[in-house]
Amino acid sequence: LILSPSERNYDVGNRELLAIRLALGEWRQWLEGATVPFVVWTDHRNLEYIRSAKRLNARQARWALFFARFEFVISYRPGSKNTKPDALSRLFSSSVASTDPEGILPEGRVVGLTVWGIERQVKQALTHTPSPRACPRNLLFVPVPTRLAVLQWAHSAKLAGHPGVRGTLASIRQRFWWPTREHDTRRFVAACSVCAQTKSGNSPPAGRLRPLPIPSRPWSHIALDFVTGLPSSAGKTVILTVVDRFSKAAHFIPLAKLPSAKETAQIIIENVFRIHGLPSDVVSDRGPQFTSQFWREFCRLIGASVSLSSGFHPQSNGQAERANQTIGRILRSLSFRNPASWSEQLPWAEYAHNSLPSSATGLSPFQSSLGYQPPLFSSQFAESSVPSAQAFVQRCERTWKRVRSALCRYRAQTVRAANKRRTKSPRYCRGQRVWLSTQNLPLKTASRKLTPRFIGPFRISLIINPVAVRLLLPRYLRRVHPVFHVSCVKPVLRAPARLPPPPHPCRGRTYLQGP
Repeated sequence: LILSPSERNYDVGNRELLAIRLALGEWRQWLEGATVPFVVWTDHRNLEYIRSAKRLNARQARWALFFARFEFVISYRPGSKNTKPDALSRLFSSSVASTDPEGILPEGRVVGLTVWGIERQVKQALTHTPSPRACPRNLLFVPVPTRLAVLQWAHSAKLAGHPGVRGTLASIRQRFWWPTREHDTRRFVAACSVCAQTKSGNSPPAGRLRPLPIPSRPWSHIALDFVTGLPSSAGKTVILTVVDRFSKAAHFIPLAKLPSAKETAQIIIENVFRIHGLPSDVVSDRGPQFTSQFWREFCRLIGASVSLSSGFHPQSNGQAERANQTIGRILRSLSFRNPASWSEQLPWAEYAHNSLPSSATGLSPFQSSLGYQPPLFSSQFAESSVPSAQAFVQRCERTWKRVRSALCRYRAQTVRAANKRRTKSPRYCRGQRVWLSTQNLPLKTASRKLTPRFIGPFRISLIINPVAVRLLLPRYLRRVHPVFHVSCVKPVLRAPARLPPPPHPCRGRTYLQGP
């Protein structure tokens, strides 16, 4: 029986059911209307349930109507016991079986070796340069003019897909050899511009910790930052954090919105300067309030220097960032049942922050700045009384010296701990080309996962300090501040236009001549 083209597309179950349908149609005149039920043997177990199935497709439903005219039972028989029908279903071949093994490939197909163009190029170069004796027999020696082409084939071809040094060497070692093969491969992979833009490094961030100078007295060096995203509480949605970098004391000022540069200056005058005096240095991030010309002129008039953090490196303003974390933790604890009441709890949160000892100094901000700890119990009032103003001043000076020495020890410990997770930054120079990380850049791309990890290269216009550089950015990045920490950039490595020849065996060696 030859199946139609549509019947050849049936699955195994429908083909087995089709066999029963054709058999009953063939012997319908003997089976239809019989009083004794007959048995249909099949080696397909699922057909036993075809007459009791609740869900049938349109074809099976038509066949079920035809089966209703017969009285039969479908019974399963394994294929090992169903030998006669299996034999009849096999195609008969009159040809005598050949004893010769059959080939896997059909006739007309030829299996040949693949010859790469780079291999032909190396062999052509070997006609002018003989192979050295050190070259293994099964490998091709690569002369100097063709080594760069071999590296490009093993690393940049579509078959390779820009692997690392290990993968590139694995491809080269299969067929090619030259004395400086490993060294040249490392240089070539390190200078690949595609790898530099698309691969993210696994090494620790570059740039040793460069801590800010330690102040000599309270409130001479302050740090500013804003806490945003808070729910409205008595009309307030923002907190201005002001931290004294010497005593770690902080003022948390609630605001209705983010202020402008002029409004920020007025708030600082009313809440900080009138109480603690004018500072000599102000540290902040690069918010629009602190990068404006008004803020720079305001700080110049009061005699304070402006210290701005580098781009996408908030660690530069770590004092204010740490204070923001502390105030957030305290406010969550005090107002988690009613978040809209955080402005009422803010004074208590400020007192709690300033009365608890700091991990850097071992003293509370109150004691570091005032020279004494405000008493909490009545029995402590006698101890906190100061007999004279001179004794108060002496106590403050002793406390400040103690705080400064503690800050120096703490800074040394912090530098050692931080530098364990960082690497030394390369020495950059003005005009050098570098790649810029896209981790924090606001790029408009279709897929963030397929965005290059680095863009550029861009030139360095100014070396601000050993861990911060200024770049010449294009116009489409004009909204990004051009000053970046060295952990956000990496140098551009250039591959040589032609790999140098291997050193001479006698070059660079010293021989001792006997008497």
